[in-house]
Formats: sequence, C-alpha cells, structure tokens
Amino acid sequence: MSHEETATEAGRRRERFGALPERIRPEDMVETTPAVQHDPDRDRYDPDEFAIRFGL
Repeated sequence: MSHEETATEAGRRRERFGALPERIRPEDMVETTPAVQHDPDRDRYDPDEFAIRFGL
C-alpha cells in the first residue's frame, strides 16, 4: 500500500525538515578546564627541600 503525500503533509514536512540547523564550529564544541586548581604553595621554591626529602 503506497501513501501519496498530500499538499498539507508536504508543507508540514518542508516546514519541519526543509532547512539544516545552523553550523556549530568545532571551537565552540570544546571546553577546557584545568584538572586541578593552581596551588601557589606547591610551586614555591624551597632550597632545602631536596636535602630534607633525600636526607642529605
């Protein structure tokens, strides 16, 4: 049984599927966030740390 499309059905289909959605740029699909928050104490230089850590 074949179904012939009426004018109103064709109009509805064209209204719903007639145009593609706006293109999304790849740059807009990616979000970067740091894995861990920056810890200023971790990056602080301690000249004695090597000696303390390795028992020198």
